[in-house]
Order: sequence, then C-alpha cells, then structure tokens
Amino acid sequence: MKRVMTIVGARPQFIKAAALSRVLRHDDTIKEVLVHTGQHHDVNMSATFFEELDIPEPAWNLGVHGGRHGDMTARMISALEELMLNDKPDLVLVYGDTNSTLAGALSAVKLHIPVAHVEAGLRSFNRRMPEEINRVLTDHASDILFAPTEAAVNNLKREGLHGRHHVLVGDIMFDVARYYAKRAESHFEQLAKELELHLGKFALVTIHRAENTDDDTRLPAIVRQLMELSGFMPVICPLHPRTRHRMQLLGLLEMAKRHIQFLEPVSYLQMVALERHAALIITDSGGVQKEAYFHQTPCLTLREETEWLELVEHGFNRLVDVHEDSLPELAQQMLGREYDWDIPLYGDGHTAELIRDELVAFFVSGTGTGTPPETGHFSRNMIHSGEKEA
Repeated sequence: MKRVMTIVGARPQFIKAAALSRVLRHDDTIKEVLVHTGQHHDVNMSATFFEELDIPEPAWNLGVHGGRHGDMTARMISALEELMLNDKPDLVLVYGDTNSTLAGALSAVKLHIPVAHVEAGLRSFNRRMPEEINRVLTDHASDILFAPTEAAVNNLKREGLHGRHHVLVGDIMFDVARYYAKRAESHFEQLAKELELHLGKFALVTIHRAENTDDDTRLPAIVRQLMELSGFMPVICPLHPRTRHRMQLLGLLEMAKRHIQFLEPVSYLQMVALERHAALIITDSGGVQKEAYFHQTPCLTLREETEWLELVEHGFNRLVDVHEDSLPELAQQMLGREYDWDIPLYGDGHTAELIRDELVAFFVSGTGTGTPPETGHFSRNMIHSGEKEA
C-alpha cells in the first residue's frame, strides 16, 4: 500500500481535502497520512472544519502559525522534513497557494519524494502577492500537476512545464459544493433568524488579503464603500482576525459597526448557506469567487486581478478598483443582469475520483495516464437545488 502524505494548513485546503480524503479512504491501494501545519489554528478557522466536513483528525498537527512569511515557512519546512524522514511517504500532496503548500513541496522535493499539486497552473500574474510566488514555485517543484481549467494547463505549458506530468481534472471545490449544498440549508435557517436575514436580500462580504488589509488607503476605501452600500441593502461580513486587527488600528471598526453586520469567522457550512442565499458576494478570496458561481450568486472581487479569468469573461464576476469604482453602482449593475449558470467551467463534480485514479496510475507506471478527462456538460441547477452525492 502506497503512503500519501497530504499537507494542509488553511481553511480552503481543509475544504478541498474533504473531497479527496473521502475518496482515498475507500481505496485499498493508498493510505493517506494527513498533516496539519497549524497555519490556521483557532477553532473557527480550523477545528470546526475538520468536524463538520467529516475529515479525519490529522495524524500530525505541527502547530506552526504566526510570524512573517519567511519565518513561518522555514519553521514548517523544518518540522515537515523531520516528519517525512520518519514517515517515509511515497508521495506528498499539497493544495493551493499558501505557505503550507510551498513548505510541503520544498520539504518533499529536497528529500526526492514525488510531489502532487492540486490547483496547479493558476496565475494572477501579480508577483507582489505571496500566494502567486507560492503557487509558481510549487508547480515548478512538483511531479504531478492537477490543473482545474484549460487556462491553468496553458499557463503550465507557457512556463515550460509541458514535459512534466500534468492533467486537467476540473475543480475539486465543485465536488465539495455538490456534496455539502443540501446539508448547509439548516444552517441558513438558524443564521437568518439570528441576523434577521431574508433570502436574496443581502450582500455577503469577505476581506482578508494583505494587499487590502495592510494598505492604509485601500482598507478605509473598502470600508467606506461598504458603508455606502449598506444604505440600500444589508451587508453581512464574517470578519477575518487580521482584518479586525487592522480595522481597529485604523480606527474603522466602531464606525463601521453602525452600518455593517460583522460576524466572527463562520464554519464552512454556515458560509455555504450565506453564499447560496446572498443577493451578491463581495470578496478578495479566490475560493469564494468560485463558490459564488457554484451557488449562482453574482460576485464583485476587490482585487486588480484574479486567477479565475473565466468567471470575469462570462460576466459572473467583476474586478473592482476601490479607488476608481463605486461599489454601490457596480452592485446594482450585477443585480440587474441575467446569468447563464449552466455554462460548464470547472468539470463535472468528480475531480476527486480523477485525482485518485491518476495517483494510482502514477504508482503503477511512474507516470500516470496524462489523459485529460472529458468534462462534458453539467447543470449549475444541480447544486442550487441541493442535490447531494456520496
């Protein structure tokens, strides 16, 4: 039996791991060893996700969090290297673009352990984003590149990785969205009562990226525009700890509380419930951009670029320059449009099975199949109606 060591550390990775770990548990040729770096460590940012997404408790929790990017990544690499030397995995699997992703890939490649990267090939083309550096370096260190879109495959080819084993598998977040959509409904009933929300009548906001929170001009501009938006629709904002801290430092929090409903970080199922029933989502998160599409909710993205270009090209998402654009005006434009939610962009919701099959083929042949799956056509309505698949 082959040992796959999966490295996770942040909320988006817990969500993605839920789908693949469920599939790997039913394969008798692969033993998954789950390692939590500790990057997101508090209950709402970590433990709750493992419980409600049915993810097995990690075999190891390294407890590494806080500090500057270089310091955090270095501590993770040191701990992971020792762990890999003792555990001797046959392959290390990493997700996305966090410090945990890069630390897992670098630790493994230095020990000549094959690396598989889920969400390979995504590019914002903004090298000032720590996430962009993490994903580029991880792709170039990896042996197997699981790309979610054709655009991601093309990015890998442009960077000279066409000789590396890569395969188009679709987006594993879509697997999760399909599986948990119905389960999230009960959470909205509770939230709606507590927050006095009405279906399709509120804007859901998430802000956490450093280019927004750590900029002394951008964060106040975002808050002012959200306060203005609250004049014609309720604004709900689960508040990231970093965002809360920065708002307090800049003297924004108490003023904003009079206009915006701030929540403590919510669980995954609570977030899904809010996404499914919001009229509009405003975010700087890559994952939330896609979840908005999965749940048929138009989205405004508080960034100058996005990894998910197809969402912008098809009109489901729009980038916002908070110094030039008016959030209230763009919100009204997005709410006044009609959308074709049946456009298939991210596979058919069976990405986890495709990744499992590629891993098995890799262990058998050393190369995998390299055959892109047929994504076919599927319906967004399948998610929105709450269909659940095992």
